Amino acid sequence: MSKILIRGAKVLGGEPQDVLIDGEVVAAVGTGLSDEGAEVVEAAGKVLLPGLVDLHTHLREPGREDSETILTGTRAAASGGYTAVFAMANTFPVADTAGVVEQVYRLGKEHGYCDVQPIGAVTVGLEGRKLAELGAMHESAAGVTVFSDDGKCVDDAVIMRRALEYVKAFGGVVAQHAQEPRLTEGAQMNEGVVSAELGLGGWPAVAEESIIARDVLLAEHVGSRVHICHLSTAGSVEIVRWAKSRGIDVTAEVTPHHLLLTDELVRSYNPVYKVNPPLRTERDVHALREALADGTIDIVATDHAPHPHEDKDCEWAAAAMGMVGLETALSVVQETMVDTGLLDWAQVADRMSFAPARIGRAGGNGRPVSAGEPANLTLVDSAYRGQVDPAGFASRSRNTPYEGRELPGRVTHTWLRGKATLVDGKLT
Repeated sequence: MSKILIRGAKVLGGEPQDVLIDGEVVAAVGTGLSDEGAEVVEAAGKVLLPGLVDLHTHLREPGREDSETILTGTRAAASGGYTAVFAMANTFPVADTAGVVEQVYRLGKEHGYCDVQPIGAVTVGLEGRKLAELGAMHESAAGVTVFSDDGKCVDDAVIMRRALEYVKAFGGVVAQHAQEPRLTEGAQMNEGVVSAELGLGGWPAVAEESIIARDVLLAEHVGSRVHICHLSTAGSVEIVRWAKSRGIDVTAEVTPHHLLLTDELVRSYNPVYKVNPPLRTERDVHALREALADGTIDIVATDHAPHPHEDKDCEWAAAAMGMVGLETALSVVQETMVDTGLLDWAQVADRMSFAPARIGRAGGNGRPVSAGEPANLTLVDSAYRGQVDPAGFASRSRNTPYEGRELPGRVTHTWLRGKATLVDGKLT
């Protein structure tokens, strides 16, 4: 196995240090390191982070390979600095059996750009009526620990309670897409001033908040873990903060686009801004940033949702919901959280690597940058600024809301267990 010497990197944003990789592990961290046979990567001024972990990715395979495949999605992940992603279950067929999750897991292993951990469906076919094979998926080769019907809400309280009870037996977690379906029928965007002026069906904040309130109480009653996907409103923040103050075992995520973009962008009627949950108000954006900074929101997750051109290049009402995010996530977090002084790089490592790995039980990922640990690392040129050009994306889809926008930071290198997957911004 080859040796790599990363020279002069700011480890977690701290003082410059050298990091020696030997085979699959970090061999040493310090100053003045040398190894005659090592490949040297000059990293002065750059930030070295543990490989990022995304708890919420849509890889679309099997069934929607026109949008994304496990190969293209993991290449996009490596380009964005990720060494592990959790693949959502809303595929065709749905990942609600041991067979389907094992297929996803093995394809991830074969392609080798990052670790792929399948998320199992909570209910059969995402239909919300009958629990899926939770135990069988956990006992499978994929070792599923996270279950979600994301894209749909587990709106039946009895089903949600049973799921929480079931996963408790093996330390799993239910990741809830918080959307009361009756309150969002025909909804096209956030309910508020902009929706009223545009005449588009409104998606009220209470549709999210009411489900979160119910589910944290169910988690408390059962004594189980619940995770809130893509939290998007100031009211949701307050509910999660209250639940944590009671000792309820709840975690929550926020997407990069909800940290930066608002519903004012919908005035353009550009379907690239159509997403579930919808872009909210400036007040919500600031509440989410503050909650991520103070730890009420535990992690950043991309909700990478690729769609083919024809599903977005159409009128607003007919367009699919979702945005790609793996290749721009770290840049958006730098702009909204680091450059504003709300987080330092060590805290970014927590929100985008340590904490998501801990929630999802992603062994080998989300580990410290220290001797003896797996060499899952990403190197970031934080001084870089450039315009987003989706033509250069590794993802099969191009539905980014940031096209032409200048964002800071660029991932230059990614290593998965000591093997370079990205070198000087180019996939290997």
